[in-house]
Amino acid sequence: MGRLILFNKPYGVLSQFTPADGHPGLADYIPVRGVYAAGRLDHDSEGLLILTDDGRLQHRLTDPRRRKPKTYWVQVEGEPSEAALEALRQGVDIGGYRTRPARVERMSPPANLWPRDPPIRYRRAIPVSWLAITLTEGRNRQIRRMTARVGHPTLRLIRWAVDRWTLAGLAPGEWRLLMLPDRPAAGDSG
Repeated sequence: MGRLILFNKPYGVLSQFTPADGHPGLADYIPVRGVYAAGRLDHDSEGLLILTDDGRLQHRLTDPRRRKPKTYWVQVEGEPSEAALEALRQGVDIGGYRTRPARVERMSPPANLWPRDPPIRYRRAIPVSWLAITLTEGRNRQIRRMTARVGHPTLRLIRWAVDRWTLAGLAPGEWRLLMLPDRPAAGDSG
C-alpha cells in the first residue's frame, strides 16, 4: 500500500524536508521517511501540501498535461470589479505567459480561519476581499502575479484543495496519513 499525507503547511515553512535560509522544512513537522511533496507552495503561502511515496500518483498530481484542479483562497487588496474577475477567468498575461482560464468566485472570509503569524498588515483605508480561485496549472507565483496584473495584489494565499483532497479538519502544522490501495503493476491486467 502506498502512503499519502495531507499537510497544512504553515506560513514560512518550506516545501522541502531540509530547512534553509532561516525557514523550517517539512522534517520539522512530518516524521515520516520516504515520502515526497507532489508539488510545492512558496514559503509565504499556506495550506494543503500533498506528500506521497507513490511515484505514479505524484506524477499524476504534478504533470501539467493532466490539469488537476487546485483551489486557493486568496485575500486581495481592494474590491475587484467584475471586469477584473472576468480577466482572471479568461486568463491574463503574467510576463511572457498567458494563464489558462480559471474558475474565480468572490467568497466570504473563510469561517474559522486561523490567524496568520505574522499577521497581514491592516490598513483601514484599503478594503480587502476574498476570492476562491481554481487553476489547472501551476506556474511560479502564478496567483500572486495574476491578481497583481488586474490591480489587486495578493495579501494572503491558502491552498484549500488539490484534486479531491482538501484541508478540512487540519490546523496549520497538522497532517493526516492516508493509505492508498494497491495498484496493479504496469502491464498487469488487474
